[in-house]
Amino acid sequence: MEKGNLKFFIVDDDHFCRMLYHQHLVNLGYKDNLLFDNGYDCLEKMNLQPDVIFLDYDMKSLNGIEVLRAVKQMNSTAHLLILSGNDDSRIAADAMKYGAYDFIKKGERDLEKISTVINRICATSKKQSGFFVNS
Repeated sequence: MEKGNLKFFIVDDDHFCRMLYHQHLVNLGYKDNLLFDNGYDCLEKMNLQPDVIFLDYDMKSLNGIEVLRAVKQMNSTAHLLILSGNDDSRIAADAMKYGAYDFIKKGERDLEKISTVINRICATSKKQSGFFVNS
């Protein structure tokens, strides 16, 4: 996956968080970002085949784990990150159990952690596609 070619979905019912993560991605050079304030709208747009999905855990109607489970049935190759202000270890464990790529606690260097995870996704994808060059 090349940096500019990644498509992101940002799913968070908190407008501030949604815009913060979107702006962070834009600052990193990622322009193909769709923002949703609920899980239902995200699921309806899965035909657009996002590469990376940021999912807030605490959302009305469908929480992040419920959306994650539905997404994994539709698109098993998407990388899902659960973001939560709640540091309950059971949420993190459930996220990983159901196929999340990572769990990030909001507010604790979350933008730095997002950058690290994106770099890891890109590096892993390059290795798997055979384009990885060992320097």
